[in-house]
Amino acid sequence: MPPKKRVRGSTKTNSGKDDAEDSEMVSSVKAAAHTAIGKRKAAASGTRGNKKTDTPQHCYWLMKSEPESRFENGIDVKFGIEDLKALPNQTGCWDGVRNYQARNFMRQMKEGQKAFFYHSNCKEPGIAGVMKIVKEAYVDHTQFDKKDVHYDASSKADNPKWSMVDVQYERMMKRFVPLSELKQHHLQHRAEGGPLKDLLLFTRPRLSVQPLTAEEFDFVLSLEDKEPL
Repeated sequence: MPPKKRVRGSTKTNSGKDDAEDSEMVSSVKAAAHTAIGKRKAAASGTRGNKKTDTPQHCYWLMKSEPESRFENGIDVKFGIEDLKALPNQTGCWDGVRNYQARNFMRQMKEGQKAFFYHSNCKEPGIAGVMKIVKEAYVDHTQFDKKDVHYDASSKADNPKWSMVDVQYERMMKRFVPLSELKQHHLQHRAEGGPLKDLLLFTRPRLSVQPLTAEEFDFVLSLEDKEPL
């Protein structure tokens, strides 16, 4: 038989010691690698966790509706703040939203949160009053009503697409705050800094349900006590 090959670096007299040192070194390297991998996993897990906790939690809203008569399939879709005020308990469901992002925003709404009632698609669009969320998101029944203008044949009862919330009238603004005035503040704040610089009313103008920051809500509300621009 050929002679057994000797491990490089070892001698007959100290091979036991060197083997032990090599074993300790390998163990140390493995331990260090395991620790590094663990730290990377923990960091990655922390990053994923932060993504969830960093999701904005909105507390204020702007919700658009049409205060002037407009007919779709023979049905008047008019619903202004006076119509909400006239309902029993001044409360109604905010149905008919057929935009996924707007729907998702409604699903984030919490009972008691405030929202501006915004008059849209009219002669003078703008903020007419304040309402509050009194029932959190639930299934919008109009998606299943074939006679309703918001009927959606692709939505199924066992997997409904659309949601709505209930809102209650709180008060009219002390003065109507028109879109034109809000736009002036938005442009000024974009140039010089201010709470309305990123207002979705102008950056996402077609969105019918929009979140507001506390700073945006407070600034807009403060305009009712000021002279129009």
